[in-house]
Amino acid sequence: MLVTVDAARIPDDAFAEYFGPAAVIARYSSPAELVAVLDRLPASLTATVHTGADEGDHLNEVVAALSKRAGRLVFNGYPTGVAVTWAQHHGGPWPATNSLHTSVGASAIRRFLRPLAWQTAPVEFLPDELKDEPSTPLPRRVDGRLEVPR
Repeated sequence: MLVTVDAARIPDDAFAEYFGPAAVIARYSSPAELVAVLDRLPASLTATVHTGADEGDHLNEVVAALSKRAGRLVFNGYPTGVAVTWAQHHGGPWPATNSLHTSVGASAIRRFLRPLAWQTAPVEFLPDELKDEPSTPLPRRVDGRLEVPR
């Protein structure tokens, strides 16, 4: 199913969950109109951004809007399956996922965390701590190995 609609008149039904091949194309006339539509999106496991060489400065606003709604941002690609590795993440804000956490002990901090994966993201969109050479050294896992700055 393919639905095309003007962003200014997009109905609530366009934001419903559909199973099977379905897409909604929202035509917008300004970056602000696009962000207004993105602000209506429900929580999701993934969000995909397809970009061209000269997309303009509004992509930062698009990425900011989507990062609030998805557990994985995919740039110029398609969501993959889930692998059991240190760097794999698949989740997102409620109601996309739900986990039970204890209120005591070391794992209790997980109740206050919301991980976000940046799949194939261009370097300029990455937070500093995810860049190959962050401005401040910090402990992290690279290819499954713990690296601790000295």
